[in-house]
Amino acid sequence: MKPLDIALAILAALLWGFAYVTYPFGLESFSASQLAALRFVVAALPAFLVPRPKVPWRKLVAIGLVLFAAQFVLLFLAYAHGMPAGLASVTQQMQAFFTVGLAAVLFGERPSAKQVGGMAVALLGLVLIGFTVGGDLKPVALALAMGAALSWACGNLLLKRTEGVGMFPLMVWSSLVPPIPVLIYSHFFDPGPELGPAILHASWQALATVVYLGVAGILVGYGIWGHLLRRYTTATVAPFALLVPVTGVVSAAVIFGERFDALRSAGMALIVAGLAVILVRGRGRGAEPPPEGGG
Repeated sequence: MKPLDIALAILAALLWGFAYVTYPFGLESFSASQLAALRFVVAALPAFLVPRPKVPWRKLVAIGLVLFAAQFVLLFLAYAHGMPAGLASVTQQMQAFFTVGLAAVLFGERPSAKQVGGMAVALLGLVLIGFTVGGDLKPVALALAMGAALSWACGNLLLKRTEGVGMFPLMVWSSLVPPIPVLIYSHFFDPGPELGPAILHASWQALATVVYLGVAGILVGYGIWGHLLRRYTTATVAPFALLVPVTGVVSAAVIFGERFDALRSAGMALIVAGLAVILVRGRGRGAEPPPEGGG
């Protein structure tokens, strides 16, 4: 890769990793569903300028509901139930392993021995984290986070069925889908104020979070990632996604002072190690890593 493209790949990973520590600021003023809806309102604004990708509406709707609406409502709900930001940035990487497993079950895509090994390592890490449930980690928070990772994996499989389509316009137009169903959910199930009053009384940190998630997390991050995937193979670009959980953990430690005991730290390290096994390819032939993203 050219030095500029390496820098862009690192930038995208840093933007996505830092997003995990912005969520708590947004949730101070908005409910989980409101924050999810607002980020995609911002991300969908370029639809006025960007032509719709040549993808059937049913696929755009499916991607918008599964990859975006379901994933981020579940993730934000996990935060609302106390999920630590650093831990969230790591556990969400289980999506890579869910993607491989679902592809094997649904499409008969046989995982390589290396992928199976990486999944086993990551699963062991998740088991270790499961042993730390209690105190600052509620079972419901971990379950919601795993649901978000599973939604992400399902979204990856949908994205695989849109090969040859530009990533940026696909993300922009798919972002048109989540706001309405998510706000309907918010109207009936959120105990707090409606969206209008919530915006009027929101802190500047919460509003800045909305802009960051929509612009940096989706438009810039996915725009860069899509650009790189058009120039290089997935196997060349995907390893940079390892910087996402690292950035999330370091940012959470600096901003929130998060510290983890030895057992949870070991579990997080095993998940990242398993992700590295899947994403970093050797010189031999093998299956392409699953699609990556974040933030």
